[in-house]
Amino acid sequence: MSNLSSRTRGDALPTSARHLRLGVDLGATRIKVVVVEIDASGEVALRFSAQYPTAADEGPSAVAERLARYALDAVAEVGRVVGAGVGIPGLYRASSGEIEFLPNMPGAWRGFRLREYLTTLWRVPVVLINDARAFTLAEARLGAGKGHQTVVGVTVGTGIGGGLVVDGRLLMGSDGRRGEVGHQIVEVDGPLCTCGGFGCVEALAGSLALMRATGLASLDEIYAAAERGEKEARAAVARAAKYLAAGIANVVTLLRPERVVIGGGAASASRLLIASLRDMVARRAALVDAETYEIVAAELGPVAGAIGAALWSAEIDSGMCMDDVNDIPVSNVTRFGTLKR
Repeated sequence: MSNLSSRTRGDALPTSARHLRLGVDLGATRIKVVVVEIDASGEVALRFSAQYPTAADEGPSAVAERLARYALDAVAEVGRVVGAGVGIPGLYRASSGEIEFLPNMPGAWRGFRLREYLTTLWRVPVVLINDARAFTLAEARLGAGKGHQTVVGVTVGTGIGGGLVVDGRLLMGSDGRRGEVGHQIVEVDGPLCTCGGFGCVEALAGSLALMRATGLASLDEIYAAAERGEKEARAAVARAAKYLAAGIANVVTLLRPERVVIGGGAASASRLLIASLRDMVARRAALVDAETYEIVAAELGPVAGAIGAALWSAEIDSGMCMDDVNDIPVSNVTRFGTLKR
C-alpha cells in the first residue's frame, strides 16, 4: 500500500477497458474500500479490500479528502477503474449528489456535494447509494440472497438500515430512499428517533437504545453479556429483537421475500439475534407460511456495503442515467455470478 502522502490532491483515477470498479463504504468509524473486477460472464473477483479509520470528528472536508486518498491508493495498487460507487450512512439528493442527512456522523454534512467532489478528483463516474441498500444489493447478487428473486436486507448496528430486491431488482425510487426498514413505526408515541419521527424500529432496536438500557458502551459488549446470561443485557436484547421482529414481519407480510438477510454489527456480534428473529417473525407474520422464507446471516462480511457500491456503479452504467435512480428492471442489469476472493 502506498503512503497517502504520495498522491497529490489533483490526481485522478485513470480509466481503462478493464472492468474494474471501485467501491467505498463510508461509515461513522471505518471507511471500507474495495476494487472488484467483473468479467463478461458476470463473475466478480475481489481484487482489493481494506479498512481505514474515518476520524469523523474532523468534519466533512477532512473525511472526504481522506476517503478520496484511500481510494487513490487502492487503485494505484490494483489498476485502473471505469467507475466508482460510494455507500453513505444516510440520505442524499440523487439529482445533485448532495448529502442531506447523516444521523450518526458529526459535522455539517448537509449540502456537501460529495459526488461532485469525488467525480472531479477521480475523473471517473461516481454514484452514491445508501449503505444499507448497497449491503442488500451485494448480498442479493453474491451473498446469502444469491439465487433468490426477492430479498430483504437488514443492517443492525448504530441504526437499523434496510434494502429491498424485489423480482430481481433493487428498489431505489427517484430519490434512492426505498427500503427504510428501520423507520417503520412499531410503537405509536414511542421514543424520538434520529429521523425526527417517534417509535421507529431504529429508536427501539438500534445500538443507542441498547446502550441506554444496559449502560454498556458497544454492541460487542452487550451481546457478549447477553450470551453470558447477564439478566439486564438479555432483557435489553430481547426487547430490541421484539421491535426488530415486528418491523421485519411487516416487510415479510407485504413482500413475501424468499430471504431476509441480517448484517451489521449486532448480527455479527450475536448468534442469539437471528435465532430469536426467526421465531418472533414467524409468529408475527401470520399470513405468510414460515417455510416460504428464511432469515439468514449475511455472508460477505464487513466489506459487503463497499462491494454493493461497486456493483451499483456497474448496474447504473448498464442502462441508467446517474441522476435517475428509478428501479432497474432485471433485463437491464449486469448479471453477476460468484464472488472470487
